[in-house]
Amino acid sequence: MNHLTGILIVVYLLSLVQSKYTPDWNSLDSRQLPAWFDEAKVGIFLHWGVFSVPGFGSEWFWWLWASEYEGYVNFMKKNFKPDFSYQEFAPKFTAEFYNPEKWAEIFEASGAK
Repeated sequence: MNHLTGILIVVYLLSLVQSKYTPDWNSLDSRQLPAWFDEAKVGIFLHWGVFSVPGFGSEWFWWLWASEYEGYVNFMKKNFKPDFSYQEFAPKFTAEFYNPEKWAEIFEASGAK
């Protein structure tokens, strides 16, 4: 069988297969969900570190500041000495107000397991 015949057979067979769902919400909502979907647990992932010390932005703080994003550069100019380095935030990351019992209480109240 040559390649063209094989391709034509595949195209023909694909044309016989009808889609079970259409690309709209009603169709998608009509599908049966697997049992694990309803039994799944909620999880919480925390990412907490030196980047939280300046209290500005997110975990991307260093990258955005080093990449000279205007808001980050302006924040640093306004709040820290000119030669301040990211490494100088490390000693200030003391977790002084870290309260694991309170966090666990909040997570439990949210339904997370």
